Amino acid sequence: QVQLVESGGGLVQPGGSLRLSCAASGSFFSIYNMGWYRQAPGKQRELVATIDSGGKTNYADSVKGRFTISRDNAKNTVYLQMNSLKPEDTAVYYCNAIIFHIVPREYWGRGTRVTVSS
Repeated sequence: QVQLVESGGGLVQPGGSLRLSCAASGSFFSIYNMGWYRQAPGKQRELVATIDSGGKTNYADSVKGRFTISRDNAKNTVYLQMNSLKPEDTAVYYCNAIIFHIVPREYWGRGTRVTVSS
């Protein structure tokens, strides 16, 4: 069974940094796109950043220049380096991946909470 497991969330002061990780485990052939989404209290889930199997990235305007997404294909892991964090970045961050097992399928992690507060 394929699983995505996030780690790295926590409490950080405004202006600080955090690095999120998400590792895919289980039996599968390959991973296509990987990405991060977030959901703040009372708001809909929104895209933060994505990266395809070739390394092409896409970012939400609100995080451009502050967040960097990367992946290690050998480790089936995607990372999100978050710098210059703001209180409005507070949310539960979810890992997302399109994984090819028998057919391509979308998977979600359970989420990791990020709180930016002084």
